[in-house]
Amino acid sequence: MIDKIKDYIENNTNSKVLTDELMKNHTTYGIGGPADLFVLPSNKEDLIKVFEISKEYNQKINVVGSGSNLLVSDNGVRGIIICIKDCLKSLKVEDNKIYAECGIMLGKLVKNSIKNNLKGLENLIGVPGTLGGALIMNAGAWGGEISNCLESVELIDPDKNEVVMLSKSEIDFSYRSSSFKNGSILLSALFDMEYSDKQIIEDSSKIAQFGRKDTQPLNHRSAGSVFKNPSKEKPAGMLIDKAGLKGLTIGNAQISEKHANFFINKGNAKANDMFMLIKKAKNTVKEKFNVDMDLEVKLMGFEKREIDSL
Repeated sequence: MIDKIKDYIENNTNSKVLTDELMKNHTTYGIGGPADLFVLPSNKEDLIKVFEISKEYNQKINVVGSGSNLLVSDNGVRGIIICIKDCLKSLKVEDNKIYAECGIMLGKLVKNSIKNNLKGLENLIGVPGTLGGALIMNAGAWGGEISNCLESVELIDPDKNEVVMLSKSEIDFSYRSSSFKNGSILLSALFDMEYSDKQIIEDSSKIAQFGRKDTQPLNHRSAGSVFKNPSKEKPAGMLIDKAGLKGLTIGNAQISEKHANFFINKGNAKANDMFMLIKKAKNTVKEKFNVDMDLEVKLMGFEKREIDSL
């Protein structure tokens, strides 16, 4: 069946299609087993066509961008993974509006907003990942969130199997969360920005940039923050540190000694190593402080029993 789907996609689109592609080649962790089918559409039209073919063959679809904020099982992922990093790359600035397709890196969007003296995204400087992933998780840093300046989002609705446009008022955003349906494929977004003094914007971005360098293990492979902060008073990193887990290592996976909410790949770490660290941190913090920490990193390819054990 997979070979048949591969041939169909290749014959009807200009997409690059790979079978049994190791996901460790497509995640910032450098971890992950083989995907049944890994598809790189060449443009928005190809992407929509691949989605339609996947639905036609009743295949489970996962969408990835740059592979940040993602831990993929050593056993890989069944079904079809659509990677948008080589398509959806358009970005246009017109007056105080920015139109951006969701395959662009968040950093490119932020830099273009700063370049055009537009205020509201500068605190996200240095946050990894694509725009699509940032919107789904409502990425934020240093007091700013990607949804703050959002006007609308264009996406493929998995229930209607069609492209729809949602205004910000139709989307519920909260801390590291959004109301986009599971299986939605975000195509583009429109931002309504405010002009501001260039120096003020640049100063804010430098504070965020230097803060990241000072506090985060940027010289190691990671997926960013592993857990959401339970509260401002009890950030996850502080709780994990106070639980005595900073530096804890399983295999080649380690809870960073620089920031305890960053779990790093010290070499050839396995997904199971990282998963066991996550489980250890969650359970220990619960035992010591009676605080439940929710995952910020997304798990892909893991069995339900594994996820339910967290």
